[in-house]
Amino acid sequence: MTAATAAFRRVLTLGGPLLPVVSFLGRLPTAMCQFGSLLLVAETSGSLATAGLVGGALAAGQTAGGPLLGRLADRHGQRPVVLAACWFDALAVTALVLAALARTGALPLALIALLAGAGVPQIGPLARTRLVALARRARADDRLVHTALSFEGTLDEVSFVLGPALVGLSATVAHPAVALALAALLLAVCGSAFALHPTAAALRPTGEALRPTGAGSGPDPDRPRGRRPAARSARARMPRAVHAMRASMALQGALFGACQSGITALTADLHRPAQAGLVYAAMGVMSAVAGLSLAAVPARIGLPVRWRAAAVALIALSVPLLFVRSLGALYLAVVVLGAAFAPHLITLFGLTERLVPADRLAESMAFLTSAVVGGQALSLAASGRLAEAHGPSAAFAVAVGAAVLILVLALTTRATDRPAAAVRPAAGAPAGSVR
Repeated sequence: MTAATAAFRRVLTLGGPLLPVVSFLGRLPTAMCQFGSLLLVAETSGSLATAGLVGGALAAGQTAGGPLLGRLADRHGQRPVVLAACWFDALAVTALVLAALARTGALPLALIALLAGAGVPQIGPLARTRLVALARRARADDRLVHTALSFEGTLDEVSFVLGPALVGLSATVAHPAVALALAALLLAVCGSAFALHPTAAALRPTGEALRPTGAGSGPDPDRPRGRRPAARSARARMPRAVHAMRASMALQGALFGACQSGITALTADLHRPAQAGLVYAAMGVMSAVAGLSLAAVPARIGLPVRWRAAAVALIALSVPLLFVRSLGALYLAVVVLGAAFAPHLITLFGLTERLVPADRLAESMAFLTSAVVGGQALSLAASGRLAEAHGPSAAFAVAVGAAVLILVLALTTRATDRPAAAVRPAAGAPAGSVR
């Protein structure tokens, strides 16, 4: 058994075998609803403009609502927040389906989509937060924490490959409404299962009264090493480097959106539009494989170095897209590029876990996910117009530009200004530094 395999087995034992199953199925609707709403509204309204408006409203709602739900989970615990969000979102998605089938006007559809996006229960970010808390509670080292983040990143990538595939299959066999109805069911059933899973108790809400520290009170055995509870009266300050990482994640979303626009435009030019989804899925599969392989990276290669290396890889592997002219070359280029996606995403999640105060971890994880969604939505709108006016290479140029900006952020950001109380220092490293 390799060291990486053993590490993944340890990750699975942290929360038990049921937790990754319900967390994966609970986050699958997020990947289904964006594409599903576009297909549904386009078919029922006959207007691509209306479909784009609804899709944009859904993304805007998720971008704005994600950090808020994460903050509520930090303060009040995951269980009540996820339960309320998953049922609210299930009802909102159901309402969107019914409104679309009733051929409701564009503005009401967009408003319902905005509410559906805002209610996304953020199971992916909260699953990361929960798994990290379980690892720290078990006195795990940083390597196991990074393996847990790699595992969660892989689940995300697989969901974003499988989700659109399920939507496409439903649209082909029956109707896009079937896929969104399935998404609503998964939100209600699997979202509730994730909320009620016993591991939800691993995180202590910051809104609870803190244990007194006077005579007769020992250290809290359930609190991760190196993390001190923040005072209830004031929220802990966020390190400056975290904002740069959020910007880097938004640029990653912009890269996703530009690639999606370029792939769609090129396959249309080649008279093979049905291949667009398959090409994008192939990129996601390679990203998932790369995410799993991160567990084998030696611990001596620190997270800031990984961030810079991933940024360089994004540039080097996105440039060939500018010169792609055939379907075979497109498949090759995007599959190779996919190998750089997960390392960048997972590294930023890892750095965030190391840098942010303990009482703002769920909020920060949700903020990163929302940054990807927001960046992708804006990029799709802009690069789609460029691709329509100037061809696929114009959209791919946006992807290369986003990769260059990611490298600028990685080179200019000092990920060493975290407060000593925010996280447990790495083994052998002084508090306040990230190797």
